[in-house]
Amino acid sequence: MLYENIIKFAPIVLFTYNRPWHTRQTVEALQKNELAQDSELFIYSDASKNEKDYLNVQEVRQYLKNIKGFKSITIIERKKNFGLAENIISGVTNIVNKYGKIIVLEDDLVTSTYFLRFMNEALALYEKDKKVACISGYIYPIDNLPQTFFIKGADCWGWATWKRAWNIFESDGQKLLDEIKEKKVKREFDFNNSYNFYKMLKMQIKGKNNSWAVRWYASAFIKNMFTLYPGESYVRNIGFGENATHCKTEINIFDVDLCNQKFSLKKTSIEENNKAKKLMEKYFKRLNANLVKKVISRIKNSFL
Repeated sequence: MLYENIIKFAPIVLFTYNRPWHTRQTVEALQKNELAQDSELFIYSDASKNEKDYLNVQEVRQYLKNIKGFKSITIIERKKNFGLAENIISGVTNIVNKYGKIIVLEDDLVTSTYFLRFMNEALALYEKDKKVACISGYIYPIDNLPQTFFIKGADCWGWATWKRAWNIFESDGQKLLDEIKEKKVKREFDFNNSYNFYKMLKMQIKGKNNSWAVRWYASAFIKNMFTLYPGESYVRNIGFGENATHCKTEINIFDVDLCNQKFSLKKTSIEENNKAKKLMEKYFKRLNANLVKKVISRIKNSFL
């Protein structure tokens, strides 16, 4: 797709909190994107939730005030702590309602040089296709995937969407769970029992987690909408470890090599790619088996 066919590039929205090093990696990678200087950047900096986080939040905010390399930079400093879910939901809603489309990043996502190119071209290509909910920049470390493909639902690590799609986001997890039960699609929702998204949604309802992402996935899944994925990842998550909000694993089991090559994006049939889904199911099962082995190993080591 030619850039001249894209009237205006989508605004980028970055959500930050208390991780100066991670934020710097995310911004520096984004600055190297070939479309960075043509893109508006909005940054939502959440306020500290306790005294312990205060200094790190201030360090992040000081760094953000000095960044350059974008068409414009707008920093929204929260006066109170919103928490990850509320910060993202309200920020995405505000910007996408104003601009009609949006590219979303968190402060632990390093992008390929061609991330913005892929996202903007895909947003333009599928803008009028109401079955498409989301464009994902991240894909799991899986070999032999198609160049691009669709999977039912929505995703959360470096993604893009339109106002028309975000309008279907349902924040009430119980409503989503009830509909999954009513439609009897739990197995499909869990990628044929290979990953327990259903349990994650139940935990969110109980207040055991505050995942906006599982609600975004469920909202699109229930509406039979799809996410476009790349065959190679344009996003790498560096946020795993003790300081992570949700991902405490010390080893990044989702690590990938970034795609650093251009290709001409072509429209593909908007339906779930069975080959890709089976490969993802196989990956999830292998992932779960490895996690069980690690837990057993830790238990054994604790007695040594």
